[in-house]
Amino acid sequence: MSKRTHHGRSILLLSVGHACVDVYQGAVAALVPFFVAERHYGYAAVSGVVLAASLLSSVAQPLFGALTDRRPLPWLLPVSTLLGGVGIALSGVSGSYGLTLAFVALSGVGVAAYHPESARVARLAARRAPGGRGGHRGMAWFSLGGNLGFAAAPLLVAAVVGAGGLRLTPLLVLPALAGTVLCLPVLREPERRRAAGAEPPQPSAADDRGSFVKLSLAVVCRSITFVGLSTFLSLFVAQRLGGGAAAGPAGGAAGGTAAGTAALVVLYAGGAVGSVLGGALADRWGRVAVAGWSYLVAAVAVAGVLLVPGPALYLFVALTSAGLYVPFSLQVTLGQDYLPSRIGTASGITLGLTVSIGGLAGPLIGALADATSLRTALLPLVLMPVLSWALFRALPEPVAPESVASESVASARRGEPAQQGEAAQAGA
Repeated sequence: MSKRTHHGRSILLLSVGHACVDVYQGAVAALVPFFVAERHYGYAAVSGVVLAASLLSSVAQPLFGALTDRRPLPWLLPVSTLLGGVGIALSGVSGSYGLTLAFVALSGVGVAAYHPESARVARLAARRAPGGRGGHRGMAWFSLGGNLGFAAAPLLVAAVVGAGGLRLTPLLVLPALAGTVLCLPVLREPERRRAAGAEPPQPSAADDRGSFVKLSLAVVCRSITFVGLSTFLSLFVAQRLGGGAAAGPAGGAAGGTAAGTAALVVLYAGGAVGSVLGGALADRWGRVAVAGWSYLVAAVAVAGVLLVPGPALYLFVALTSAGLYVPFSLQVTLGQDYLPSRIGTASGITLGLTVSIGGLAGPLIGALADATSLRTALLPLVLMPVLSWALFRALPEPVAPESVASESVASARRGEPAQQGEAAQAGA
């Protein structure tokens, strides 16, 4: 097996492992209708469950990212995968609201520990995989795995919990067991390459902290839209298409759980297309431009979800998914290129903190929905992608560190000083 084929195999394994972990991010929202139906939680209560998954994850991901910047921690991949699965598996076995929050929070910590290290390993493999071109497409495939995990979560939860109730949630640990096994072959890849001298020294590059902060704020706005919509979408669609004018969360859940689950699947599954499309479009037009225009599409699509009547809302759910997911993997590599000296921290923030922090808005949306209506509470989400678009307009397209490395090697072969490559990066 050639080295490039081997790196492609590593990306494939990491992508499938990513899917197994992100099942547990998608499972939280997918469990919401069942918590409503069996435990009669209100909007504020179910948004608290989502918050429990997000809060510790939001704090922990940058910490894990900083740790992986200091030294590689490949053992985090199997351990964090198991934690993510065990937390969700136990969330339905107790009727206690406090224990449910604790188990969901445990799953959130597992997810937090997984992403920074997995993104670091995936970027290394992506740069050397066939068609690497800076790692954008490889990272898009890695992100695709997570999106497929999100998309599979409502189906898995509906099949397991829908068949026997919340008492069957322990069966949801199975993807975590599979993901743990899948990540084992790639755990020692970075160390083996360094030991063999396969990792060329990278030229130093200046961190662009200002651009990274703007990028992070854009991802926060994206996160508020995505987490807020995914938390309440199944209930909203159940009311619109299945529950008629039923008041409150219980009425909507009783009337149209299948319709709500279908909408959640569309929201997550569209991300699979969006992630791969984002990598391809970025090779042609650049990451910043592609991400910015995608957010304008998302703003129009979210408005369509909330305002267009009848089954046509499914089309707008699909457009919302594409608009929010096309920038997803691009934002990860942009963050890594804006902070080339702290790739783990950048991954922890763009792939973790700013994604999870959207859950902090959940209780506000839930409280507003309890006081008014679910549609009224969700309408402010239309503005969030517009803010992301505005922030992207202020961002430069960075020169990827591996491009600078290639220039430095070429300069050395011509007998020119390698610092020219570094100067190009600093000027970018």
